[in-house]
Amino acid sequence: MKEPAVRSRPRVLPFFALLPFLIIAFGLAWSLMGLYLFATEWAVSTFGEISGSHPLFVLAVYSPAIAAILLVCAYSGIGGVRLYLSRLLLWRTSVFWWLFLLFGIPAIYFAGAFVKGNAMSAPMIAEPLAAMLPVIGFMMILGPVEELGWRGLALPLLQRKFAPVWAGLILGLVWGIWHLPAFFLSGTPQSAWGFTPFLIGSIAVSLILTPLFNRSGGSIALAMLFHFQLNNPLWPDAQPYDTFFFAAAAAVIVFLNREAMFRRGSGVTEVVPPRGEQRQPVHGAGDE
Repeated sequence: MKEPAVRSRPRVLPFFALLPFLIIAFGLAWSLMGLYLFATEWAVSTFGEISGSHPLFVLAVYSPAIAAILLVCAYSGIGGVRLYLSRLLLWRTSVFWWLFLLFGIPAIYFAGAFVKGNAMSAPMIAEPLAAMLPVIGFMMILGPVEELGWRGLALPLLQRKFAPVWAGLILGLVWGIWHLPAFFLSGTPQSAWGFTPFLIGSIAVSLILTPLFNRSGGSIALAMLFHFQLNNPLWPDAQPYDTFFFAAAAAVIVFLNREAMFRRGSGVTEVVPPRGEQRQPVHGAGDE
């Protein structure tokens, strides 16, 4: 009698894969930016002035994604990478989260810009859309790619040991600190901002992203869309006031989802999903 086929399961990434992930993500990004901080003349003469679109800056931005893909491949092989990337096809979430993604984030930026007094200078108002399209396209493939690492690998691993609220807080702190070298380089977008408000904002945004990520069953695609909305060049510059609005939104969203956010084991913990199995979303406030 023919034996039934056994469905193979990819090797699970251990929690301690976080350590090499952070070593690669920080090591690559900080080494590249360190060239311009500590060997400025040589770096400029060799690679040119640093900017937000410089290839080395882009490579630094991609370092969390590079780290994640290398680790998934090391533990689960090419088949595991395919399963991991299948999380880019997860788009289902509640109406609440779609409204927040499409309208809530820009509303926060406009509220912060209104306080700052420059809401009407937003590129979506002051610039022709056709002129903004190349910038929009570039931003779609820059910062959002980070999410292959941060939410794609780091958050699920953290949620194995911590309740989602603490996992989100830890990841937000790490995420913010990872950006630190860019604040000391004059050609980068971060050079015009204050680091402390940015760090607080990173933690707040991470706390918002965590229930969205869990509600979607571990969608990397929605995390990338969220990240793009944070960097969308159509929105006005609202630093540092947008931080206060993101912090307020984070407090409300954590409160509304408090049952799941403070319960260990309630979040998505898979980096590489099992073959042929559907991930179950974590329900919370606003799911109806």
